Amino acid sequence: MKKIKYIALSLLTLGMLSCDNDTLDDLRNRGNDTETLPDLTAGSADFSNYVALGASFTAGFTDNGLFIASQENSFPNIIASKFANIGGGTFIQPLMSDNFGGLAAGGTRITQPRLVFGGAGPVPLESVIGPVTVSTDIVLNNPNGPFNNLGVPGAKSFHLVAPGYGNLTNFPAAANPYAVRMTGNAPNATILELAIAQSPTFFTLSEFGGNDVLGYATSGGDGSNPITPTATFDAALNATIGALTATGAKGVIGNLPNITSLSFFTTVGHDVIPLDAATAGVLNSAAAYGAYNAGIVQAFAFIVATTPMTQEMADAEIAKRTITFAEGQNNAVVIMDESLTDLTPLNAALVSMRQATAEDLITLPAASFIGTEAVPGNPLSVNGVAIPLADNWVLTPEEQEEIATATTAYNASLSAAASANGLALVDLNSILDQASSTGINFDDYNMNTDLVFGGLVSLDGVHLTGRGYALMANAFLEAIDATYGSNFSASGNLAKAGDYEVAYSPLLQ
Repeated sequence: MKKIKYIALSLLTLGMLSCDNDTLDDLRNRGNDTETLPDLTAGSADFSNYVALGASFTAGFTDNGLFIASQENSFPNIIASKFANIGGGTFIQPLMSDNFGGLAAGGTRITQPRLVFGGAGPVPLESVIGPVTVSTDIVLNNPNGPFNNLGVPGAKSFHLVAPGYGNLTNFPAAANPYAVRMTGNAPNATILELAIAQSPTFFTLSEFGGNDVLGYATSGGDGSNPITPTATFDAALNATIGALTATGAKGVIGNLPNITSLSFFTTVGHDVIPLDAATAGVLNSAAAYGAYNAGIVQAFAFIVATTPMTQEMADAEIAKRTITFAEGQNNAVVIMDESLTDLTPLNAALVSMRQATAEDLITLPAASFIGTEAVPGNPLSVNGVAIPLADNWVLTPEEQEEIATATTAYNASLSAAASANGLALVDLNSILDQASSTGINFDDYNMNTDLVFGGLVSLDGVHLTGRGYALMANAFLEAIDATYGSNFSASGNLAKAGDYEVAYSPLLQ
């Protein structure tokens, strides 16, 4: 009996060893089956001298500031790190002096330190760690160039070809402080001339035209920062591309996204006013908006009787302008709207105001303004309720259409320039559209445009996070692969999402 038992155990042991051997062989075979990535090749491109032109995205602007860590995570710097694996040269950036962000001029602060996450949303850095000294000073400590990264936060298309844009003596009227840090001993040189002087073999051109519409959008389309005419944009684009390609340099152009899908314009709702029944009743009374509502009915009755306006047209605008409130948490804010019929010649009290709808975009800074009192201590002066939001806080549908029209025209010119000059084109418009609708996958992350938690857009609601810039860098590298025959993607030389931050610590100095 014992003999039979030992034989059975021996057979079981042999079976286990056989299974172990089979498992080891299987693992070895799997190891042998691991795909070997091809060696990196540049294709027909020469990355030995790479120059990046653009605005804030090119510079690495994030969290409403530019600072050392953000510059190190700029998409051109990420691209340059991949170029270095196939003959790319040194990539020099005009690094800031600290990680606070902000700028000074002769000791006087001219831009504020960066934003940080305060637990509920973006807050100023100094509200968390206390006062800081902004050490980057455009009078006292500009770095020495030349610089490969010529991204100038705030620059519009025509600024890149404007002499003196980096001349300190022209500041603040006609010079950009970030450009001042780049020009060195040639203060009147254009940003384009600074690039051409380096004889680049490869270039990226991004956000060209972005600020031409962004300035209009972030100011609510109030006219203080108008959209650049297409003819002006085209002239600057043709001059820039012509000069960059004249010596045979290859490059990539990024087109422009629909900026109104950024969280700067989508975070604050139009219906954010909480009211109790008593307050709503007061606002609806003849002593408040009841009088306005009655007045517009009378005014349009006169207009219909004396002008070609039909009653149907009048009724539509009366409905649009009628202002009413109710008990609850979701009353719409009151806004000014210059697209409405001007009734003030008939009655000075009938200003062009209405309640906002879901079609209106309330800008991010309005979040801290809506509900405040224009006259402290006076509840009858609440902004967004008793006092309508001014134009600078809101993008109406008409203003959004102006932005869309200009963006479409700019993108058509950018696409034509890329095609005519054999340049790669990155469709940033489609990338942001996907991110704002379904989200976009980047390695193990799904990134979207939600403020703070979306992972793509930084705390200022416009610029990207470090991880967002890595995604952008990959889009450029993939476009280079498609146009010039390189293989950054196939060879495993794309940026990895996990290597880049979505938020910077307040303690980073």
